[in-house]
Amino acid sequence: MQTITRKLEFDAGHRIPDHRSQCRNLHGHRYVLEISLQGDLVDVEGAPDRGMVMDFADVKALAMEHLVNKWDHAFIVYEGDVKVREFLQTLSDHKTVVLDRIPTVENLAAVAFDILANVYDAHYGVNLKLKRVRLYETPNCWADVERT
Repeated sequence: MQTITRKLEFDAGHRIPDHRSQCRNLHGHRYVLEISLQGDLVDVEGAPDRGMVMDFADVKALAMEHLVNKWDHAFIVYEGDVKVREFLQTLSDHKTVVLDRIPTVENLAAVAFDILANVYDAHYGVNLKLKRVRLYETPNCWADVERT
């Protein structure tokens, strides 16, 4: 069994409504997402991904389709942040992602893990599992969610 990791980046805005620092204001980050998958090497004669856990291009394509393209250049807002949600609704064609929790890096990592675990598990079954999602909010601050 081996583990591979693919890194992707996206930009998004958010705010932490009740925070005591500047994070209560509307602001954005250049997020870095690391997706770690664990599985056995493909050992099927003639398979294009033979010798791999999974082709990195496939790791990226699935993450882009199901998560990154939806969050990139979006404003991620907590459903209970009524003032900001109402403001965002006044902007025509604004890309907004509404979450059932405050968009801290910890919560975003947990949501990302849940989305991606379903995607990779559905496509690759028992031979491949999402092991960890690491989401950097800044170069020095990140959250990990790992399969136990």
